[in-house]
Amino acid sequence: MLCPPIHYGMTVLNREAFKKSISVLALRTPAKKVKQIQKSMSPDMLDLPRMRNILSDSDSKETRLLLLRHDLEDVSDLSPESKTLIDDEELVVIEHTINLDYSSWSTEQILHAVIPDTIKEIPSAFTQAGHIDTFSHSLTPNPAQMNLREALYPWKHLIGQVILDKNKNITSVVNKLSNIEATFRYFQMEVLAGDTNMVTEVVYWNSRLHTEHERLVKSFKKNQLVCDVFAGVGPFAIPAAKNGVTVYANDLNPESYQWLQANKTLNKISDTKLKPYNLDGREFIRQAVKDLESAGSLDKDGWKMFDHFVMNLPDTAIGFLDAFRGLYRGKRQIYDSLDSPPKLPMVHCHCFTKSDDPAQDIAKRVEQVIGSPYDPSSSKLHWVRNVAPKKEMYCISFPLTPDMIFGPKITGKRTQDQAGSTFSSTPSANVKKPAI
Repeated sequence: MLCPPIHYGMTVLNREAFKKSISVLALRTPAKKVKQIQKSMSPDMLDLPRMRNILSDSDSKETRLLLLRHDLEDVSDLSPESKTLIDDEELVVIEHTINLDYSSWSTEQILHAVIPDTIKEIPSAFTQAGHIDTFSHSLTPNPAQMNLREALYPWKHLIGQVILDKNKNITSVVNKLSNIEATFRYFQMEVLAGDTNMVTEVVYWNSRLHTEHERLVKSFKKNQLVCDVFAGVGPFAIPAAKNGVTVYANDLNPESYQWLQANKTLNKISDTKLKPYNLDGREFIRQAVKDLESAGSLDKDGWKMFDHFVMNLPDTAIGFLDAFRGLYRGKRQIYDSLDSPPKLPMVHCHCFTKSDDPAQDIAKRVEQVIGSPYDPSSSKLHWVRNVAPKKEMYCISFPLTPDMIFGPKITGKRTQDQAGSTFSSTPSANVKKPAI
């Protein structure tokens, strides 16, 4: 295989170091027969990326040079068909020098030439996040995101520069430095090469989750009320609002809140369809419920609830489920008095699990936090994706129950909790696993 010069130890890119000259055999061919002979001898023609195998002949305007395979040492090594063609056409075989440089080599070839063989995985893959844009909608290329292993850090800026050079639609290469920060849901990035502007406009905020976004959004019906607790910049909230759903959307991160508002404006969504908040998750759930009631439009029984609560913060969302305990305590009397009690809200809570039995593990954790069991017959456990070896992401969807949202019902001088709750620290035998 043809390779560039080896420069193990190079950590600052020197493009001039990748020049190389090779000698190949060439056929001096009449210009009018070039295409015909090239086609007939295609298996024996030079086949290198970014390298033409038909060149002009400096000795004559009536002929062209057809370059043969770079690994060919003598015409005797050609196929019988090619040798016969050369004899029949009386073609002259000459030597020709090809001058290769940095532009002649692929990303993988350059990186293999500078990173020692002791490091087995040479990076070349990256994620394109969108295109850099300062919200002026100027046409700019895509940033490339990498997750480099620490062993590659000595070459990280060289790697970034090579990827930038070899992908003309990219203006910057960035490297993820840490896991997602729990409070504001961001991870630190460093710019390895190119533009340092990190404001990015994307079709999907997370390309690995766009299928999950679409799945949930399609489950919401027009004119339903959705409470998006950890909305980010709006990957659930924006499409849902555009589909006619009324969304109360929240994120604690001020940057996410700012771009949620910007995305609302960009997508021409009205104030009645999307209401942004910048609060802690628990505080937001309580505030959104109050705001929904004070917004009016209660039914004849004085009833109004959200249809769905979306909790897309898989690392910690389950811990926020305690916000639903007694959330609608003041509505208990109305609920009990109705001949046909209304449907209670559905919760869609994303989470991670490393358990060999995801259904049991998630059920146990959910019920421990929320304080009572959910109804497995009307709930669903949906596998989202594999995050890491033995770490899976799921979405547990379950309806809130009266015991969860109204709090313990008074029975004489004792509450139901005092009399004996149906909740246990592990799923009981009669609690079925949600369907996956």
